[in-house]
Amino acid sequence: NDNEIISIINDKIISIGDRIVPFLEKEWEENFNPIVQSRIEELVHKVQFSTLKHKLFNWKNSSNQDLLEGLWLTASYLYPDINLDELYNKINLLWHGVKANINNDMTPEQKIGVLNDYFFKEQKFTANTKNFHSPSNSMINIVLDTHRGNPISLCTVYMMIANRLQIPLFGVNLPNLFVLTYKSGEQQFYINVFNRGLIFSKKDITAYIEQLKLDNLEAYFEPCSNKDIVVRNFRNLIVAYEKLSEKEKIAEIQELMDIITK
Repeated sequence: NDNEIISIINDKIISIGDRIVPFLEKEWEENFNPIVQSRIEELVHKVQFSTLKHKLFNWKNSSNQDLLEGLWLTASYLYPDINLDELYNKINLLWHGVKANINNDMTPEQKIGVLNDYFFKEQKFTANTKNFHSPSNSMINIVLDTHRGNPISLCTVYMMIANRLQIPLFGVNLPNLFVLTYKSGEQQFYINVFNRGLIFSKKDITAYIEQLKLDNLEAYFEPCSNKDIVVRNFRNLIVAYEKLSEKEKIAEIQELMDIITK
């Protein structure tokens, strides 16, 4: 029957991948039937979603699981046309703007002080407390454009700049809060980027965990992987869409997250 034929054609189009999208978009522009346009939109989304799943699978199995690439893939769910090289350029520009102010004679704390001034005062990165649960806070392209984000997105930008400055910063998966840790040899301290780069200690984390009445897990003190960061970013996105009651998006993002976690 007709539905079966449509389904076979759809599957064939999806299997072609991204290359078919410009042709579908051209067809959409030239066709004035709203039903046909709606079908084309649906098909474009299916093609892009299928491609994204494939890319995420490859990222998960890559040797280095590059953080910016992982965040780019997350954002590609909503913004399929974002260019990864442009994101790299934006991070490199931020690194370029501060590197002359940091030298090897400085203590780690002094380096963080310089980075804080640059990140918060000069570049005006800030916590998006007004729209804390907005999906845009989990989109690296939007965060780099607006300089507003949630704890994890601000931490990731800050950390990527720091790592280019040879400052060993890593993400730490705290409950209800994402922070960074400076870790080199015996020296370790923590940075709350959501609170304008506040430096704090292991004791403070212990107090925080006790306050939440949780077990003192090693994961709350030690660096997490890039994969953990991308998974947490997806979780934030699910929470954002739960607040908006967008069931289809929640199901799709769960599907993307499962590719990385399973």
